[in-house]
Amino acid sequence: MFRMGREEIQELEKVIESRYLFKVNKGPYQESARAEEEMRRLFACDHAILMTSGHAALAAALVAMGVGPGDEVIVPAYTYISSAMAVLEAGAIPVIAEVDETLTLCPIDTEKKITSHTKAIIPVHIQGFPCNMDAIMALAEKYHLYVLEDACQADGGSYHGRRLGTIGHTGALSFNYFKVITAGEGGALLTNDRAFFERALIYHDSSAIAYFGDQLKNFTTEQFCGREYRTNEISAAVLRIQLERLDGILHDLRKNKKSLMEKIKDVCRFAPSNDPEGDCGTTLPVQFDTEEEARAFAEAEGIKGSLPIDTGKHIYRNWTPIMEKRGALHPLMDPFKMEANKDIVPDYRADMCQKSLNILSKVVYIAVQPDWTQEELDHRAAQIRAVLQKKMMR
Repeated sequence: MFRMGREEIQELEKVIESRYLFKVNKGPYQESARAEEEMRRLFACDHAILMTSGHAALAAALVAMGVGPGDEVIVPAYTYISSAMAVLEAGAIPVIAEVDETLTLCPIDTEKKITSHTKAIIPVHIQGFPCNMDAIMALAEKYHLYVLEDACQADGGSYHGRRLGTIGHTGALSFNYFKVITAGEGGALLTNDRAFFERALIYHDSSAIAYFGDQLKNFTTEQFCGREYRTNEISAAVLRIQLERLDGILHDLRKNKKSLMEKIKDVCRFAPSNDPEGDCGTTLPVQFDTEEEARAFAEAEGIKGSLPIDTGKHIYRNWTPIMEKRGALHPLMDPFKMEANKDIVPDYRADMCQKSLNILSKVVYIAVQPDWTQEELDHRAAQIRAVLQKKMMR
């Protein structure tokens, strides 16, 4: 979370005092509907559905695109486990592909992983770093695949002028505490496809969608059983104000990241970017030749750096239930044991994406803050320079 203040508190007070806390209501504020309207405007897309989490948005998107048993979905080796778990929720099998030096899905390895069973690709804009969407969309067109953009760590970021999450057939955002903007918890599905929107809306709230308001007006999709990922007016009230803050936060993050890079570019090497201008600016990735050098830098006094290889459930080999092929508690609900998937279950191994592990172990993340003063920014740059110059003099 970067910024929150009196505006969110005031909006919460209004909603609580109105006593209209349910998402669909006839109260004076209707925060959920207004937040969805604001997302459609900000992201220049036709449809937006506010949900309880980024995982909910990913799962609903896959179901909406018709992904299910017998299908493979390609996910990167470096992403939060939810990207792969959402595939299993749809009954399909996650196929894990390498990331490249941009720390995002490698288009070359992705193409190698495509089979006759592949139904979709999930490029993940990890840490706000844009994926190579031109290459990924070209693969999707070549092989007739769907693309679900996981922009859960990249709220508001862009690629060649288009907001992340709106380039693929569907996109997912997250608003938990650790994201660019937050509602404490929350997520959203974005799409320009009417059929995908209808299916996702039904799936995310199949227990209530037909009973409140006119949410099924003009729908052609028949109702089916899904989940209950419905949000509420309290979360939506916070999010709506956060959406107003989004572009200001991104502007200041990008400005400070660029300034920091300019101040230290002569003493270090940065991980490449697929779109430096669209990058969210939350994280500066510094490259090293060895893991030993990376760790020494990260642990040096005043640096407070971290290695992506250490981020637990963001590394495929730490996705315990997936690596051990336990896709559900009940065996008949487990995609790894379904008859339709019997010929496509991968041989997951801890070393199967060694290229990714090597890349992730030689990068150090430096967190960027949007509210740094010039003095704080200069001090941060001086700390980094001092450590790196000492290394260069050895």
